[in-house]
Amino acid sequence: MPLVFRFAARSDVGRVRSKNDDSAYAGLHLAVVADGMGGHVGGDVASASTVLDLAPLDASGYASPATVLPDEIQNANLILNDLVHASPKLAGMGTTCTAMLLAGETIHVAHIGDSRAYRFKDDTFEQISVDHTFVQRLVDEGRLDPSEAESHPHKNVLMRVLGDVDASPELDISALDAAPGERWLLCSDGLTAVVPPSVIEQKLRHRADLQTVADELVELTLSGGAPDNVTVVVLEVQQAAEGESEAGTPAQLSEQALAAATPAQAGPVSASLLREDLESRPHVLVGAAELATQTGKIPIVTRRSTQKRAAALLTGAPALGDQAEGTHPPREPVAAEAGAAATASADLIEGHRAPEDSTTEGPAADPRGREGNREEDRPRRRRSVFIPVFTALLALIFAVLLLWGYLWTQTQYFVGAQDGRVAIFNGVSQRLGPIELAHLDTETEVSLEELPAYSRQRVESGLPARDLEHAQQIVDQLETSVDPEPTPSPSDSPSDSASPSGSPSPSGSATAPPATPSGGDR
Repeated sequence: MPLVFRFAARSDVGRVRSKNDDSAYAGLHLAVVADGMGGHVGGDVASASTVLDLAPLDASGYASPATVLPDEIQNANLILNDLVHASPKLAGMGTTCTAMLLAGETIHVAHIGDSRAYRFKDDTFEQISVDHTFVQRLVDEGRLDPSEAESHPHKNVLMRVLGDVDASPELDISALDAAPGERWLLCSDGLTAVVPPSVIEQKLRHRADLQTVADELVELTLSGGAPDNVTVVVLEVQQAAEGESEAGTPAQLSEQALAAATPAQAGPVSASLLREDLESRPHVLVGAAELATQTGKIPIVTRRSTQKRAAALLTGAPALGDQAEGTHPPREPVAAEAGAAATASADLIEGHRAPEDSTTEGPAADPRGREGNREEDRPRRRRSVFIPVFTALLALIFAVLLLWGYLWTQTQYFVGAQDGRVAIFNGVSQRLGPIELAHLDTETEVSLEELPAYSRQRVESGLPARDLEHAQQIVDQLETSVDPEPTPSPSDSPSDSASPSGSPSPSGSATAPPATPSGGDR
């Protein structure tokens, strides 16, 4: 029999925060926890957007299940970038993401940030995810004892997150064998900041009811002060009931939801569309994502995400288009249609000429006469004039676009290397043939040799910045990275330690090595 998740979840704002920036989803095949950050303007938007974008993956029968989850998380990251471009006040928002997709007898895990995934299997309890924090990096490099990690002042400084700081963040991806009876727990760091792993293990080991596990862990967090939002998802792998794991039929959408399927312009996704999508399968949704669907304030504004979701509902196809061979619609016969149109146009022209020629008397009726030749030459002259004019117009458009592109590059900034030192450049780090697209703006006193190897490599390849001020911030952060024990940066709360605008990613971030704070109101 195929395997499915049994699930339970709970989320709470905690004792200190004013709003819940956590979101979570759990279903028969998918579980996701996201812990948003960005203060009062963006944390809930980032986590809810990510969870709601991943929720349609809760299905079976993917042709390439190993790539479905990481690909869609990358897509969710692009949506966050679109959100920031549409609403600049959301700049700096981000979210962690820990997600699991059960496909057959394999659990695919994708993770970024400091939310965690624990597994209890074969009487063994272990943490599957690895925190992407500054402290964990110190531990991995042997510069900090693991016993000191929980009390370190920078334990909440994140090195990798989803958000507008990296166009292609690096995810931790793994595939693990699944077996009936094993249990999993996904949680935001609001739980692990208060409740030790030994207590989590005890609850997973001795409590039969999954909802009881989630409730008791959240209550323990609240009784311990709950300085951050807390979210818990508890899962148990079991054999599916008859027909339970089969892909369901497409949701029967209402007229209101159908109207949202083809929006006239980019705008919020219809709350009814999402609700009917979610109601088509067993699931639990908590935190900011649940509030978004209830209030209708869905934080996904891009047309492509709207149309993708609507297409999945209307056709029953997977949201990513991850279909088996032979299921794609046939391509349109573009060339044949173009040829038919050309033939029809020629017939129309000839049909128009025939009556004119048949009623013409005298010299013009003779195709060899001077008047007849003059009439035939006119279309040729028009064509001979049209071609150079059209070519000149294309050349002018190309020149204008080229000039505009060059001028745009001069509004950009990046941090790079100059004579062994960190420097700020105006432009972009590429060349256009012999044309240099950047020039030195400011040379700093930060030596490349004093930087950590990873930071030095990133500087040498060029770190893009949004503007000059952002570039100067990157330089300041690089300067602090010279010291292996950086001083804490200002924070809104004891649990938050850095600004979200500087989260680096080993995959190639547009920012510097200092990191992004985890949690809610930053």
